[in-house]
Amino acid sequence: MAMVESIVTLFLLLMLLLIIVIIFFACRPWRFFFSSRSRAIEVGGDIERPLVSDEVNLLHDQSNELHRDYDLEGASLPDANEAHFPSPRSHGLVHKQRLPVNSPNVLQGDSLVLDVVSDSPEDVVVGQTLKLPPSQLAEIQKQSRSNFESRLVQGDILDQIRSAGSCLTLEVISGPASGLRCSVQSTNPSRLPLTLGRLSKDIPINDNEVSGKHALIQWSSDKTKWEVVDMGSLNGTYLNSHPIHHPDIGSRHWGDPIGLANGDILKFGTKSQVIVHITSQSMHHIPFGVGMASDPMSMRRGGKKLPMEDVCYYHWPLPGLDQFGLFGICDGHGGDGAAKSASKLLPEIVANLLSDSLKRERVLSLHDASDVLREAFCQTESCLNHPYEGCTATVLLVWADGDENFFAQCANVGDSSCVMNVDGQQIKMSEDHKISNISERLRIGEAGEPLKDGETRLYGINLARMLGDKFLKQQDPRFSSEPYISEVVRIAQASKSFALLASDGLWDVISHKKAIQLVHQMREKNSEEGNNSAEKIANFLLNEAKTLRTKDNTSVIFLDFDTSTNNFTCKAES
Repeated sequence: MAMVESIVTLFLLLMLLLIIVIIFFACRPWRFFFSSRSRAIEVGGDIERPLVSDEVNLLHDQSNELHRDYDLEGASLPDANEAHFPSPRSHGLVHKQRLPVNSPNVLQGDSLVLDVVSDSPEDVVVGQTLKLPPSQLAEIQKQSRSNFESRLVQGDILDQIRSAGSCLTLEVISGPASGLRCSVQSTNPSRLPLTLGRLSKDIPINDNEVSGKHALIQWSSDKTKWEVVDMGSLNGTYLNSHPIHHPDIGSRHWGDPIGLANGDILKFGTKSQVIVHITSQSMHHIPFGVGMASDPMSMRRGGKKLPMEDVCYYHWPLPGLDQFGLFGICDGHGGDGAAKSASKLLPEIVANLLSDSLKRERVLSLHDASDVLREAFCQTESCLNHPYEGCTATVLLVWADGDENFFAQCANVGDSSCVMNVDGQQIKMSEDHKISNISERLRIGEAGEPLKDGETRLYGINLARMLGDKFLKQQDPRFSSEPYISEVVRIAQASKSFALLASDGLWDVISHKKAIQLVHQMREKNSEEGNNSAEKIANFLLNEAKTLRTKDNTSVIFLDFDTSTNNFTCKAES
């Protein structure tokens, strides 16, 4: 009996031991002792690389970074702002910088790099990425690669803009330091910032009305543009006749940085003016003389301050169009908002239209840009959102052919005029759209609502064509934005031709014929002095308008096709 009990007990013990062994193998408790080992995926069939290290808890680590010692692709990915397309690299683990978790998924050759994107629409747990359905995994990889390449391209373009640089040339065009010039490249930080003033080493403006350090000009790499700042001067700094200094003038508080554009005029005191020339370092110089001058004539109405509503500008060449340039004046009324908007829109729209190769080739072959100019005015009018402000707009489109000739064509609305002198012949390039003009009265009469005798204004405005003034145009269909388009003028480079654009502040006191005579006089005088500056001629005409006591804002653009003394190439001084 005792022997039977012993056998039964031994059998039960063996059964218990067997059950324990089965439970042990079923639970696999040894996996907890090897949790630090990395799972691996075979890449390219030659080596195994860690896919995700269990030592790094990506879901809970606040830094959201992979292990700092490894770059999973064998090369660190570039930052978005410094991105370039990566070159092929050999496989292998390389000690690199940290790889952020928000770096995109990239497919390169046979290599697969995966990461966790925190803002993914679907929550993917670490270690489960490769368990996704193949179609879903392929879609994630495709989208990630597209996003990454897009960011690379954007970064590459930004790098190109920053590396190409910009050339700034400043020239004093009036005042005791007239003729002084300084050039600097944006890619030469050792010469920046530039200071302007009596004690400046960059541009010492020898003028008692100018502070020792009056203004500062710096290149903004973030905005990729030049900016000017008033340094707390005693009598202020003016950009195109608009104050840019601190409102509390003389307080020695610096003003806010203001962006500069090609052709801007900086004014210090009452005499000293500096013209700004901005070009790309790869841009060709302007192939003819350009002068620009403007003045609000602010004290010509019985001491009443007159706001500046003129905007004058030029672009040579237009972006992406080496053969074309645009020169223009907008004279605002009711404020300067419409003039500022139109002066920005017109060059952009003209450049966009001419970027169409078919339209551009048509202009070059037919020597006629009528359709482009008409469409540019139409689009500009559509884009303007100024119900109670308007402006004149006069633009001169100039382009070059392959035979050293220039062509010029004008379009305008309002009474800012353009006149040219070609081989001694005066050519009127614009048409005044004052209600008192016979041509406008005929146009209005043909529209079905003729003007009364002696009526020279509509709703208080003496113009029948303008940009903006949307409310007036809704009330009265006699107002129009349809431009006058001139005939094309051919200009041989050897000729002594010139063009003059100005707002009505000049034409109110100086006729076209008189203006041309004054230009000839200045040319002759400057020739004897060995200097034929387009800026000097523009300022001379402006001063004549002052002398004759014009009562309106005055802006002048002078193009001299007979001289190259004003061509600006970027040669930074060491």
